[in-house]
Amino acid sequence: QVQLVESGGGLVQAGGSLRLSCAASGGTFSRYAMGWFRQAPGKEREFVATINWSGGNTYYADSVKGRFTISRDNAKNTVHLQANSLKPEDTATYYCAADRTPYGTTTYVRDEYDYWGQGTQVTVSS
Repeated sequence: QVQLVESGGGLVQAGGSLRLSCAASGGTFSRYAMGWFRQAPGKEREFVATINWSGGNTYYADSVKGRFTISRDNAKNTVHLQANSLKPEDTATYYCAADRTPYGTTTYVRDEYDYWGQGTQVTVSS
């Protein structure tokens, strides 16, 4: 069973930055595509960013493109989300997710992910 634990959330002013981290254990992390999703109160969980198994390909939601960067370190079994120029509408619980398909490509489809972390809260004040 793959375990994912997010960290790095917090309260920031609009225009500020946060670096979210996800630590993985179990499974074969280096073969999995990874993603970040977020969910605000009263809304569905939505795609934010994804990275393929090797880190060579990334894809972002239009709402965060140019502001957020996803990266991974397979030697440390970690994935990160650098979130810059934060806006109040970025406020949400952010979830790390893993697609267990070996050597997986980037995917923005929520149902293709097999494992999820518990989430970390990001709050952006105006």
